[in-house]
Amino acid sequence: MLKSLLWMIGPALVFGGPATTAAAEPSAPAAAYVVLGGQGAMARAIVPSGAQAVVPVCPEITVDDRSQTMTVRARPDTAFPILVCEFLLPSGARSAAIGGQALPLPKATLTSIAAFGDTGCRLKAGKSSAEDAARESNEPDETGKFQDCNNQADWPFAPMSATIAGVTPDVVVHVGDYLYRESPCPSGDTGCQGSPSGDNWATWQADFFAPAAPLLQAAPWIATRGNHETCKRNGTGYALLLDPAPGGGTLPPACTKLIDEYQVDVADRRFIILDSSDAADECPQAGCDSKPYAEQFARMRAKPGTWLVTHRPIWGFTTAKSDSGGRSLVIRNMTLQAALENGKLPNNVDLVLSGHIHLWEALSFADGRPPQFVLGSGSTELAHNIKESLIGQPIGGTTVASAATDHHFGYTLFTPSNSGRHWTATYFDTGGKKKFACKVESAEVTCN
Repeated sequence: MLKSLLWMIGPALVFGGPATTAAAEPSAPAAAYVVLGGQGAMARAIVPSGAQAVVPVCPEITVDDRSQTMTVRARPDTAFPILVCEFLLPSGARSAAIGGQALPLPKATLTSIAAFGDTGCRLKAGKSSAEDAARESNEPDETGKFQDCNNQADWPFAPMSATIAGVTPDVVVHVGDYLYRESPCPSGDTGCQGSPSGDNWATWQADFFAPAAPLLQAAPWIATRGNHETCKRNGTGYALLLDPAPGGGTLPPACTKLIDEYQVDVADRRFIILDSSDAADECPQAGCDSKPYAEQFARMRAKPGTWLVTHRPIWGFTTAKSDSGGRSLVIRNMTLQAALENGKLPNNVDLVLSGHIHLWEALSFADGRPPQFVLGSGSTELAHNIKESLIGQPIGGTTVASAATDHHFGYTLFTPSNSGRHWTATYFDTGGKKKFACKVESAEVTCN
């Protein structure tokens, strides 16, 4: 962890300098990484602004031994005193490096996919206003909680990232929710003492870029947007740093309420990313506002074996307090279910990966629709455990045929079979100890 932090902040600060504004030599970036989007693989570099008298400059990027100029995506401001630079890598690039640091590129063959989500350290005070209550109406039991960000046993994202980096997956799929430090740490709380909060670079660095550093160096990422990255919450940081779409000349890129669906092709595998960050989990009496999502489902062009990645699960289970004082099952997500015609996903979608619920779930269904994985156990404070069996539970016009759940932090590694006819999803704890494995087929998942 200390080495990662030193790499993240040590070479990036610029001290001193002349009294007048001057152009600087390109600085070593605080982070250099690759996010995958609809246009291809996007290389990014984050350069802290350093001394006010120095104008930060984008570093050069070397692609296949040729030096190239990176484009400015965002200039420093008060909340984000960083220069964000980007370069769209050409398809088939064999090598790329920024400041001597090699970048991980998409591979011609997929042998492993690491997937997880909901990784930030929760710092959230109780609802203090009607606006807060409305914003969090779909997040039962999630307010008034402060995780021990300074304790890796309680918030293990950094060691988990290092563990996953050690197995060098070909691609990382983060199913959303990166930043959870939304309220200041209470005075006297040693568990989060010194932590930043809010949608700013200091918090994004503490909650994501510092702990994720070794894994950002190890593999390209599919960085799905979560409900913590909506425009009302931490959407500015997501738009600047993780949205894979090119800046397009607008400085900085604006937060968008709903990002259009896009596809990412890695080797022979297609991923379609659906922005469900603002899709209400429960619908009011007037009905769900499902039209925008129905339109996106209709536009999807899946090829055989496509995986759909969306933060909120289309079919998932959590629990909520019941009138009797216990807990009862709650179905997620009513808006996305209402957007589907007869409960059917587009043809050729074989699997759905999501997060949002802070548990691990693997579900397959009686009508043979694609299985659903819920991978929200990535380090954010866990939800209440589901104790009852999910098999036979009605959901989305069908019933659950098989189910597995787990209530521990961890990540999932997907690996293809030798025949290529199915995948194995192995669930590991944050230290890399295997918990169990599942056989994943187009209409069924079975876990041992």
